[in-house]
Amino acid sequence: MPAFEFLGTPHIVAMSLTLAMAVALLLLVSRYKRAANGICLAVAGVLLVNEVVHWVWRLSTMSFEEFVHNNLPLHICGISVFAVIIALVFRKRLAFEIAWFWGLVGATNAVITPQIEVGYPEYRFFQYFIVHGGIVVGALLANVGLGMRPTPMSLVRAFALLVALTAMVFSVNLLLGSNYMFLMAPPVSESPFFFAPWPWYIPILGLIALFLFFLLLLPFLSRKSHKGDLR
Repeated sequence: MPAFEFLGTPHIVAMSLTLAMAVALLLLVSRYKRAANGICLAVAGVLLVNEVVHWVWRLSTMSFEEFVHNNLPLHICGISVFAVIIALVFRKRLAFEIAWFWGLVGATNAVITPQIEVGYPEYRFFQYFIVHGGIVVGALLANVGLGMRPTPMSLVRAFALLVALTAMVFSVNLLLGSNYMFLMAPPVSESPFFFAPWPWYIPILGLIALFLFFLLLLPFLSRKSHKGDLR
């Protein structure tokens, strides 16, 4: 089983394809507005199938107890992928807010500094980059293709929900002895954000997340940016 190599050729190709797919689809929905709904539904479908196949594969290769311990959708990106799907299909505001803030921040970091052990051409390598790259693409499509926009209250809701989720998942980790959201131990990755020891990196990550959320809101603070906003 090949090990994942940070910034190796497969990793660079995966990042490049994520960027290329995002640019291509955003240009497409910008030029052909009538195609936006179909493209959004197609991306949502790919993400949903990818998740279901991954769960089936996991359950077929490990015990149910191990699946519950390690593979419930309780990481930021595990939740964000469903928020992206709901935003693209049903255009729900709260789902878009989670997709925009949690998804773009978490999945972009996950694509650049992956938390994955196996490399190309293992199935898990493809599944990982499809879901995380798809979150980035899907959140951007909801904005450009469907006209959904974050607002200052979006940031407040997204951050408040993140704090609440952190408290809930911390309790789940204590109950299961798991490490969802990496609240009990840092991940094995090249991420620059886990520079402090446990538990101090947790509040530090919260402040970093709040700052990055604000950066994602900045382009939409003018009044003109809210025209056509879908509620």
